[in-house]
Amino acid sequence: MKRHLLAIAIVCLLAAIFSAGAGGLSAERKVTKYVRFQVGDTIAYGIVEGESIRQIEGDLFGSWKPTDMLRPLSGVKLLVPTTPSKVLALAGNYKSHLGEKAAPKNPELFFKVPSCLIAQGETIVIPPGTAKVDHEGELVIVIGRRARKVPPGEAMKYVLGVTCGNDVSARDWQKNDVQWWRAKGSDTFGPCGPGIVSGINYGDLLLTVRVNGQVKQQQRTSDLVFGVAEIVSFASHYVTLEPGDLIYTGTPGTTTQIKPGDVVEVDLEGVGVLRNPVAAKPKPKG
Repeated sequence: MKRHLLAIAIVCLLAAIFSAGAGGLSAERKVTKYVRFQVGDTIAYGIVEGESIRQIEGDLFGSWKPTDMLRPLSGVKLLVPTTPSKVLALAGNYKSHLGEKAAPKNPELFFKVPSCLIAQGETIVIPPGTAKVDHEGELVIVIGRRARKVPPGEAMKYVLGVTCGNDVSARDWQKNDVQWWRAKGSDTFGPCGPGIVSGINYGDLLLTVRVNGQVKQQQRTSDLVFGVAEIVSFASHYVTLEPGDLIYTGTPGTTTQIKPGDVVEVDLEGVGVLRNPVAAKPKPKG
């Protein structure tokens, strides 16, 4: 009898341990998609639930809770996912993009200005004076907490999630200017969105770029020279990262020129599709 009761107790204990472990694993892998949107004069964050958005109350980067307000996804305007204090980007972070160049010893970062950001569906405008503008589809890191001098093993705690980005680049200005301020930071040169996704494996996602439906770039983020944790840790040792800051992680392979009338799509597995048309800014008269 005692042995029987002991056996039952052991089975119950193992079941409890397994249940707790499974629950923890499930919670850890829970996938959540956040969007920043506008309806009329209201700008808010919400959680995507199928074809609807559940509006949240509070600060996405602090304390918040879901509300009972559901809105159809088709009835809102999606905005750039955050309002960052800074936008960083990486150069040469895929071997396929480096060509014969040696991989850098550390993440090679540069700044894009927040004013270059545009949202899903907004237009990339090619300014006068450049003869060659390329797309650069990228995974973009979204910082969730203030990060300063973070060790690599702790870095993922400071990441809210990832989104899609297009580091639009004027190649002639990039080559000939002393700095990349206009080559990478001109107005509309930073498409970003459509939402922020957490709970997926950021280190192994398929990134695809299409122009007018034709695939121009395609590679997995597992081929990044420096992964998400390494990038966040390295950057935080020199620049304090604030909630909502964005880090474009680099582009793979060979990029191609985009022209007025084109439609560029950055498709990131598990995240969504960032779609932007291209137009030219009229030259000033006189």
